Amino acid sequence: MTMPKLDHLLAATDLSAPSRHAVERAAMLSRETGASLDLLHVVDRAPLERLRELMLDSPDGLQERVLGAARERLGELAETLRERFGVSAGARVAAGPVLAELARQVDETAADLIVCGARGESYVRHSLLGSTAARMLGKATRPMLVVKQVPHEPYRALLVPVDFSPSSVRAVRHARSVAPKADIALLHAFEVPFEGHLRYARVDEATIHHHRVVARQDATRKLLELAGEAGLPPHAARLVVTHGDPSLRIVEQEQELNCDLIVIGKHGQNVVEELFLGSVTRHVLAESQGDVLVSV
Repeated sequence: MTMPKLDHLLAATDLSAPSRHAVERAAMLSRETGASLDLLHVVDRAPLERLRELMLDSPDGLQERVLGAARERLGELAETLRERFGVSAGARVAAGPVLAELARQVDETAADLIVCGARGESYVRHSLLGSTAARMLGKATRPMLVVKQVPHEPYRALLVPVDFSPSSVRAVRHARSVAPKADIALLHAFEVPFEGHLRYARVDEATIHHHRVVARQDATRKLLELAGEAGLPPHAARLVVTHGDPSLRIVEQEQELNCDLIVIGKHGQNVVEELFLGSVTRHVLAESQGDVLVSV
């Protein structure tokens, strides 16, 4: 099966230092995959209106000055990317509600992947809710790469946690499209159903252990089937099956396997558990060290 190919990337930037890392990663991906790249900066009109009231300036005059300054800075950034990475990036500046404008630009450019910054140390460490990146993720209809680290080299080791929901195959394919040459590990973290209840009912440890063995064997078989369905050649992926809370095991395995990118579905099997973003995905976004690609 042919892996999907990236054709167009859209890197959203607020022109801050943390978002610059995302733009540089997008340029690196563009160079590696041959995908075209657009940079996007959206000027939110609401703060402009408040600023206009303080400055007693005309709405149109102030907006044009702000948009003009943004175009200049974005143009300079695009030129820097051309010099450093040999990539010719388009520069798009728009005014309006950030999420609505982003959605419009994604459709207009037919972007395969949205790239954004994690906004430094504060990103989701305390609360994902309320941040622009989180709201973008909640509304995203395209895969979205959240960049946390300064990019120094192409991604070399991918971790793809799967729960065998329909999003799992898409996540593997998206991982391959972003980093076709990287090593890939498929991870499934399992828990024995009602294990706590079994202990409370004084079921002996040997019986519980047997259930774990069976669950592990079943997960290994499903991982092999999933790898084939996603189009991975035999033995192309490392298969990791571990017992425990998926949220914790994913972050542990990221460190243990020295992965620099986690690719995870926006929702798992329990879509209703979160209105916009699955709880495991939210935890990974908050606690992982490396970049995170959220597949949709």
